[in-house]
Amino acid sequence: MSNISTQSMLFVVLGIGILTILYMTLRDMFLKPKDKEAAPVATAPVSEKRSSDAAVLPLQLQAYERMALLVDRINLQNLISRVYQPGLGATDMQVGLIHTIKAEFDHNVTQQIYVSAAAWEAVKTLKEQTITIINQVASQLPAEASAMDLNKHILEIFLQAEQSPAEITAQIVNAEARKLF
Repeated sequence: MSNISTQSMLFVVLGIGILTILYMTLRDMFLKPKDKEAAPVATAPVSEKRSSDAAVLPLQLQAYERMALLVDRINLQNLISRVYQPGLGATDMQVGLIHTIKAEFDHNVTQQIYVSAAAWEAVKTLKEQTITIINQVASQLPAEASAMDLNKHILEIFLQAEQSPAEITAQIVNAEARKLF
């Protein structure tokens, strides 16, 4: 009974994360155009604005590329294969996964300057949700569980979901990057 309720709880957390990401994206899509219309006209001459846009565009594109790479690198299916080593215990695997996620995120934290608020929020939510799922699955396992047991349970959750949070986040990052063109 507790196994079913715990698994149901993980699906609820997964669903809430997906809905949060979608809500933030849709909110920004519909509110930003109105904000742009109401915003005062820039006082800088057009030629200066275009030159600064031309200078910033490559940085923005690079930031979106790095966000896409970050999302791919903290995708649990990819992360597990990079962190797993035979003989690890579940607790060591849990610590390794979380440490890697935080290190990847910290390495890219400055990119938030160049990406939209929606893209950055989606990436932050993915990071937090991924760590939550790892911790919840790990807490359900016995103390002597192996890393393979942890990996198996984590992957089972994602196999049962229609679309992973990483896929949704990647779609949001890609859609935001396309707006630059």
